[in-house]
Formats: sequence, structure tokens, C-alpha cells
Amino acid sequence: MKLNEIRENDGATRNRKRVGRGIGSGRGKTSGAGHKGQKARSGVAIKGFEGGQMPIHRRLPKRGFTNIFRKNYVEVNLGRIQSAVDAGKLDSKKPVDAAMLVEAGVISKARDGVRILGKGELKAKVELHAAGASKSAVEAVEKAGGKIVLLAPSSE
Repeated sequence: MKLNEIRENDGATRNRKRVGRGIGSGRGKTSGAGHKGQKARSGVAIKGFEGGQMPIHRRLPKRGFTNIFRKNYVEVNLGRIQSAVDAGKLDSKKPVDAAMLVEAGVISKARDGVRILGKGELKAKVELHAAGASKSAVEAVEKAGGKIVLLAPSSE
């Protein structure tokens, strides 16, 4: 193979569309834009325009709002905590808080706080410091001999 023999595969490239080059080309005169009107001109952007009919985004009712004070908690199940204790990533003798859970790799980031949920089984005696906990989680931790300390919500 020589440099002058190198070429694209058949059908790999197409010629660009040359508009406005005479009526014999099939794309002459109006260049495929039709006759007159707003869409025949350049710079047309009629997003959401429905020909004078009331647009759908104005016909439909608007409801609800976004609560800017909403807290975004990270949920952690007891089973995940137990597996971290078994793997030696968490020390059950020290109080476990959000920073320790991040360090152990149980959660990726603390967000607005940690909420403990009761899925899974907890055998280790652990003191958990969290923003919230479900009733089943509190019962399971106390049954294992530990306790859950609920932190006061931060007033931001």
C-alpha cells in the first residue's frame, strides 16, 4: 500500500448539501426553506409557540413549591454498621458519628446528618450519634446493649 492509494471506505463520507445553486440542483431558489413566513427567515426560535393557541405550559396548572429548609439526610441501615464493625473499620468501643462513618467508608458524605434505619441485624454494642433514627433501629441497638444519641438539629 502506498500513500497515494489510501482512501476512505465506500460510503464513509458524503458530500455536503450545496443549497441555492440553481433550480436544476433541487435545492435552488428557496434552498429548502419553503416560501416566505417566519420560518423561511434566519434566526428563528419559536420554542413553545403554538400558532397563537395558548401554549401548553400556560394551559396547565402550576402546583407545589420547593422547601428551602428541607434536610437531606443519609440513611444507614444497622446491617451496614455491623458489617463495618466485623471488617474492623469501625471501633464499637468509641461513639460512632457521621465523621467516623465517612472514614470507615460506610457512607460517602454526611450531607445534613445521618439517620439510622433498622434493616439488618446488629450484634455489637455500639453508641451511635445521629440526627435521627427509626423506632425499630432504636429498639435493635438497645437490645444489643448500645444506645442512640440524637443530635440537636442545627439552626442554619
